[in-house]
Amino acid sequence: MEDVVRTIRISKVYSSGEQRVEALKEVSLSVERGDFLSIMGASGSGKSTFMNIIGCLDLPTSGDYWIEGENVRGMSKNALAEIRNRKIGFVFQGFNLLSRTSALENVELPLIYGRVPAVKRRAKAIAALEMVGLADRSQHYSNQMSGGQQQRVAIARALVGEPSIILADEPTGNLDTATSSEIMAIFQKLNRQGITIVMVTHEPDIAAFSKRNVVFRDGRILSDVQLPDPTETGRSRGNL
Repeated sequence: MEDVVRTIRISKVYSSGEQRVEALKEVSLSVERGDFLSIMGASGSGKSTFMNIIGCLDLPTSGDYWIEGENVRGMSKNALAEIRNRKIGFVFQGFNLLSRTSALENVELPLIYGRVPAVKRRAKAIAALEMVGLADRSQHYSNQMSGGQQQRVAIARALVGEPSIILADEPTGNLDTATSSEIMAIFQKLNRQGITIVMVTHEPDIAAFSKRNVVFRDGRILSDVQLPDPTETGRSRGNL
């Protein structure tokens, strides 16, 4: 299988005056196309720093990070922004939707930045909303939707540019148990369609929906475990 993401001994050091903090310590990890990986770890374990680096929001202090064969080391801020727009879809805990903008317009935003023509942009946004079951809410604003519906819009926005990978940061953190299960079922459905997903979560029940669980501790990978395939048991993972 082809690697979408590959890190080779990446380290990240933050310095403030004489204080030096090693957030990551020579982390090597590969994510194959079609994988669904959850990242766990206590606060300060390095998981958020790792996500920022593979999301091209930050650069490692040392080591190499490859995304679909491109090494991001030494790239300019503009080049990193281009990688983010072309290859990465983001889903956040807080949804990050524009409140006075319709669901459809929120989903179109990445395509506006990508200078996609209006007619094509609208068609792709509608198709993305259909993938998350919200085509009938396309003209609703954020304050007219539940938290689960808002997160579906955010997922559609992440999908619309047909990214190489979706990065989800605590995507169920603001949702109740039942809605969390619905959102994770959407992620599973998208993954079955071949979409690669890396998700940060602190909840074992949410991590159980993924195919693979990586645990960070003190800036290093503590464990990397392949999880049982739920299709073999005839059910979805996670008993929320």
